[in-house]
Parts: sequence; structure tokens; C-alpha cells
Amino acid sequence: MTETLTANIEELNAFLALHPGVRTLEIVAPDMVGVLRGKRIPRVEFETFFKKGVQGPGSTPLLNSLGDLSEDVGIGHSDGDPDKILRPVKNSLSLIPWLKSETAQVVATWFDLDGEPHLWDPRQILNKVVGRLKSDDMHPTVACELEFYLVEGSDNPSRPQVKLSRVPGTQQPQPGIQYAMPEELWDNDEFLEAIRIACEQQNIPATTVHTEFSPGQYEINLHHVEDPLLACDHAVLLKRVIKGVARQFGMTACFMAKPFADLAGNGLHMHISMYDGHKQNIFLDADNVGNPPISDVFRHAIGGLADTMADSMAIFAPNANSYRRIQPGNYVPLTPNWGHNHRSVALRIPACDGKNMRIEHRVAGADANPYLVLASVLAGMHYGIEAKCEPHGEMIQAGDLFEDESITVPYRWDSALDSFKEGKVLAQYFGEEYCNLYERVRRSECDQFYAAVSDIDYAWYLRAV
Repeated sequence: MTETLTANIEELNAFLALHPGVRTLEIVAPDMVGVLRGKRIPRVEFETFFKKGVQGPGSTPLLNSLGDLSEDVGIGHSDGDPDKILRPVKNSLSLIPWLKSETAQVVATWFDLDGEPHLWDPRQILNKVVGRLKSDDMHPTVACELEFYLVEGSDNPSRPQVKLSRVPGTQQPQPGIQYAMPEELWDNDEFLEAIRIACEQQNIPATTVHTEFSPGQYEINLHHVEDPLLACDHAVLLKRVIKGVARQFGMTACFMAKPFADLAGNGLHMHISMYDGHKQNIFLDADNVGNPPISDVFRHAIGGLADTMADSMAIFAPNANSYRRIQPGNYVPLTPNWGHNHRSVALRIPACDGKNMRIEHRVAGADANPYLVLASVLAGMHYGIEAKCEPHGEMIQAGDLFEDESITVPYRWDSALDSFKEGKVLAQYFGEEYCNLYERVRRSECDQFYAAVSDIDYAWYLRAV
């Protein structure tokens, strides 16, 4: 397994031959909440890292949103925090173009000291799930879409504001949503061009860019790839590029699920096709005269995703802010419905030809960990196919009036964690140990968040109560 995931010394030598000025390397790996954590090493240590890896605290993948360990979990503080090994992921070595220094970066993945995968690492969790699908001759192809806001400072030092374009000739912010308006892109052309160049340099297959259904909100799509781990690498590295380039331009790129109460939330949408070993799309039934011509396998995959959606919400919505996005009227899925060419559903079948028949999973927020989101989605699909699950309700068709906005998924953090803890399916794929750790780490942060006294406590209760 190590050989299929990690880079070798020849890859390093080829890179340094092209970029001899590189003196520093950033090693980055995702933690539980999808934040890239790591360290810098000098050039004298590059060769050792690519040959042997570098040791580090094995608890790092369990860090919370504050970059801290949850004391009540008993990991790190009480067990001596034993070392594990970080090894470079193949074909992930690239320059960091937004830094003034000639610094490179490489994605890394965690292993135990005996060379076995370290199953607290989200990449290794996803790799484990993908391996299970491949053993049943199922090979997913995946693409991600990420929404974000550009924000800037405001008169309130603790609260940012959306960066809006100005009406030409005035200082008035451009009113309206302005969905898919090229002039909005013109106003940020240098920023977007810097993103394009950075993605090219880092082999991130970014494609379409457009303004979204909210002022100051953008979406950048990624091209589909046949390696699910690579698709998630692309997602976290695209976020890193957007945030890094934004800093160059004096802005901040915000991927919070719901950064502004009166504006739309940010989503992470995943497109997944499934092929067999002969490159045939098993979601397609060419003899099906329906629209779309989906197979029984596809229907069962939808059923499995519906059955596991409530248990997976703690992963799709991993933070306190995530649940502010789950509300009616915002194109946010509220129940495990499904439909063809319809953007109000959780599990959408895009209009496409048979070869590209796929599911667009629209539930997760942009703040979620892509590796764990995809692992949950693939686990739900595999479970549904094996158990021959049926979808919840009839398929909604394009143009159907759809006004049912009842919320049947957990829409509070603690209830989502309850569902995750009580669920039985994900533990079969992730392992009971990891599911137990995930629930305890996120529960600890949940408790910490709700124990804090916020400004709204004083605004609502100080005078009145």
C-alpha cells in the first residue's frame, strides 16, 4: 500500500533539476476537520524525507478547529503522543507561487512506524473505503465544486464584510445577486488569473469560474479524475491556492459554511460516477427507456446514500457554523431526496450522456473535510448497492414544482453527533476506533463552543433578563 501512495527520490531529483533555487519544503497533511497541518524542512533534509519520511506526533490528524487536542479524548496528553511517519504523496510536489521565497510544497500521508497505514489520517480512511469498492470491481471517478466568498475588513474589527464590486463612477456597492456576471470577474481579473497560474503550476485541474447566487460569492470547479484521493487532494489544494492568492491581494477567501446570516452558504458538491474494470459506467442501463436511463445499481446507490445521510451529517457539517447553512430557501438539501436535473434535491442526477452518468452529492458545506465527505459518500453507495437499498420517495424530474422544505436530516450539531454515534454503517468502513475518536473530538469542540458566552448573549439577555 505504501508504494501506491508515496513518491520516490527520482521524483524529487527531477523536480529540483527544474527548480534548483528551492531551499525550503512545506510538508502538508489534512487533519480531521480538513485543515492542512505540517512543517517546513530545509533542503539538506529533502532527500531523507523522500527516502525515509519524517516523524511527527501521531495525534496531529485529530486536531480540532483551533489546532488543539481535545483533553477529554485521552489522545496526545495522556498517552505520550507517540510518533508516526509522514511520507510524500506521489506527484504532489510543486512550487508555492504566492510566497516571496522560492518554497515548494508536498502533500503527505501518515503511516505507523511499522509501515502500515495510520488510520487516523483522513487520506488513509478514504483509501481504505476506495480499496473496498475496488475489491468489488467498482471504480469511482470524482470531481469537486467549491463555493467561497471574498471578504475584507469592516468598521467592526471583529466582523468582516463581503467584498463587493462598485457601480462604475461611484463608491456604491453593486446591488443584487449578479449571478454569472462576467463584469464581476473582470473586477477581480488579476486575482483570478493568479489563481489560474498557481493551479497550473501545482497541477490542480481547475475549470469553470463563475459568480454564485449571492453577492461576493464565487465557485471554482475541478475536472473529474479517476483517483478519488487525488480528487480530494485537488479540493484541499485549491482552497489553499485561493486563500494564499487572496492574501497577496489584501483579501481573505472565506470557506465557512454560512459566514453571513442574510446571504447564501458555501457548499462542497461532489460528482461521482462509478465504473467497472472494463470502463463501463455501472450507473447506466442502456436498455432503460426512462429519463434518465439509470441502472438498478444506481438506484440502490441512491438508496444507500439516503439511508446513511443522517448518520453522515456530522461529517458533511463538521462545525458549529455548518448548521447555520441548513435552512429552507437556500438550495441547501434538507432531506435525502433525489432528482434529475433539479437543484433543490440532495442527490442530483445532472443532465449528461450515458457514459458520464453520475450523482451530484450536494449536502456538504465548503468547510467539510473532502476526504471524509467522499469516504462517507462512497461508503453509503457501496452499502446501498450491497444491501439493495431503495431511494426515499420518487425521483423528482426537471421542472417539477418542489415546495417541500421539511428538514429531516439533523440540523443541530449535537443531534448530528448523536446520529453519527448511533449509526452502524460508517463504522463498517472507517473502523469503530476512528468513528469513536471522531465523535469524541467533535463533541468536545461542540461542548466548548456552546459553553462560550457570545456577544448575542449580552445583546439578548443582559438588559431584558
